[in-house]
Amino acid sequence: GTISSLEEKLRAKNEYCEQFETIEKKLICEKNVLNEIRRTLHNKVIQLTGNIRVYIRVRPLISSEQQLAATLATRPSSASGRPSSRGSIASASSSQQQQQHQEECFHFPGVADRKISGASKSPNYTSFSDLSKQTIELTEPHRDRGGLNPRRKKWKYGFDKVFNPVNDQADVWEGAEPLVQSAIDGHKVCMFAYGQTSSGKTHTMIGDSVNRGLIPRAVEKLFASKKEIERSFAGNVSVSIKVELLEIYNEEVFDLLDAEAGPKGQKIKIRLNSNEAVNNVVVEASSQDEVQGVLQLAQQRRCVKATKSNSESSRSHLLFTVRFELSSLKNEEMNRQGVLHIVDLAGSERLDKSGSQGTLLTEAKHINTSLSALSH
Repeated sequence: GTISSLEEKLRAKNEYCEQFETIEKKLICEKNVLNEIRRTLHNKVIQLTGNIRVYIRVRPLISSEQQLAATLATRPSSASGRPSSRGSIASASSSQQQQQHQEECFHFPGVADRKISGASKSPNYTSFSDLSKQTIELTEPHRDRGGLNPRRKKWKYGFDKVFNPVNDQADVWEGAEPLVQSAIDGHKVCMFAYGQTSSGKTHTMIGDSVNRGLIPRAVEKLFASKKEIERSFAGNVSVSIKVELLEIYNEEVFDLLDAEAGPKGQKIKIRLNSNEAVNNVVVEASSQDEVQGVLQLAQQRRCVKATKSNSESSRSHLLFTVRFELSSLKNEEMNRQGVLHIVDLAGSERLDKSGSQGTLLTEAKHINTSLSALSH
């Protein structure tokens, strides 16, 4: 009687486990179907909000700029030798004046603050009038006009997102995260930072250990998605993450991951295949730390020099590419490859301010020429 009772309990437990496994498989299947629906809806949202979008970020003053502002604020007279106008008398607190100066030059109006009727009369304010855009208003800095009334020009622009000096790296990532999700879903995505030298492009893209930029945050999301996908499909789906790092320096391409790469990287011969560069090193990464190590190595090999405008000026364009490849052992329709390009462009320069000469001058000419091609 005892043996038959145990056998009956064992059968009951086996039946329970079978029912549990059946329910689990059903829920996983439903989850995967819902994920496919999410992918479709997410792609539609991206298309509706614009496949091409422009974000702008205004960084806070750095220490050297604060010192310069403090010096200018305490000058007793103008550069021409005439006494400063009454409106330019230095305030008691230079730090407050610096902050006030930046706020006067940059204004971030909300929807309720915009005068649409007046702005729409000028074709220059078309984007500013679009209520779906976030806006920025630029005002010409104060200039000593020898006692005359100040005439300060204003410009108004609308962008898909506007980040003011208070916004941090997490805020920028919040705006870029949906694009990284599109790469995970199998689409091709490109994000690049464009701006003048010393405007904070590399900080936004790479950051540091405390304030991580877009690249380390994107890599973290990619590996988290890899783990989640492989777990959801119980080993029937595998995900591989491959990394490429290229540098464009003086219109020549260098592979920063080549084993023989020196301080500048190994120069490679470019061939095109379906609009892709081939013959460069592609590293398959197994962890987030591995990608971080590859990125640090590339940063050490990247060409960086000091100018009057920037003590650590990137003299080349950095192209960071991640390929997110999903392969199914049972369903080939699930196979897909997403590509994420994150480009840290070299900053444009005004030669009279950067003081570039010799090699720096040659680099600046190539940088400005290549950046001007983006407008064509």
